[in-house]
Amino acid sequence: MIEAELSRSVVRWCNGATGATRAAKLSGGASQETWRFDIVHPDGPIGAILRRAPKGYGAAPTRAAGLEAEAQLMQLAYEAGVPSPRVMHVLVPEDDLGTGFIMQRIEGETIARKILRDDAFAAARPLLARQIGGVLAGLHRLPLSKLPELRHMTATKEISEFERDYRGLNWPKPVFELALRWLRDNDPGPSAEETLVHGDFRNGNLIIGSDGIRAVLDWELAHLGDPMEDLGWVCVNSWRFGEIDKPVGGFGSREEMFAGYEAAGRKVDVARVKFWEVMGTLRWGIMCGGMMQRFREGPDHSMERAMIGRRASETEIDLLRLLVPRGS
Repeated sequence: MIEAELSRSVVRWCNGATGATRAAKLSGGASQETWRFDIVHPDGPIGAILRRAPKGYGAAPTRAAGLEAEAQLMQLAYEAGVPSPRVMHVLVPEDDLGTGFIMQRIEGETIARKILRDDAFAAARPLLARQIGGVLAGLHRLPLSKLPELRHMTATKEISEFERDYRGLNWPKPVFELALRWLRDNDPGPSAEETLVHGDFRNGNLIIGSDGIRAVLDWELAHLGDPMEDLGWVCVNSWRFGEIDKPVGGFGSREEMFAGYEAAGRKVDVARVKFWEVMGTLRWGIMCGGMMQRFREGPDHSMERAMIGRRASETEIDLLRLLVPRGS
């Protein structure tokens, strides 16, 4: 069914295309569907990815930028030299495929366990922390005047929103209370510079090849705010996948990332990065709590939600390691 819809679509907008084949739904993505397929073309197959809202899916979450904004951001990044897939087509009603876009398929790996352990990525791993700094610097340099309309966020607003979400879980956790108090006491105030913030830049949302980072994915939480937020989020322990002594995604040190960021002409505020790492750790803990709540109360009692929900306890340990380190 979807191959027929994709075929009708690509014939309209891809010059010379005669159809679509080998469509397969990919795993991953909590709120969007992702399909891999080939565009049939006389010059050879063209690898493509469809990203769309599931049929019958309601309004986008309030923190989501929206698929149209995602497409604009990815194309802006691509044109600026930030590793990002080229957007080939934004869906229109005539496509009969819903809301979303079609982008170039970039080969590589997103599964963190493989990137951190397989021999195929051994040469790339020592380069990744510094590369991440350089990629984030490029992302934060994208001109505000060219960006789509995005929500503005500050540390103060984030604290307020996450406290509201936490209270709504009705799942008291003393460590989360401690973290909220620490965040309020250490709120650095508005950033001196407001930039595009990716919002979910981490291991798992990067396509990695033997040469390093090939593309940044999942821009749905993009917003305007403190650029140090992205540097803090990528250091959250949950994205290290067991490599806890390598804070930047399990790849390397904060200092390597900072060096890559500053070599690309951007300045790091180390204290603000630490603040956003604490905020990010709490954020993920609350998100895990939300998954557990939906598992318990919703009609879809998926094991995946339960497994993510139990990870809230891991974030409590991570918060204690950040806020009350041994020997303090």
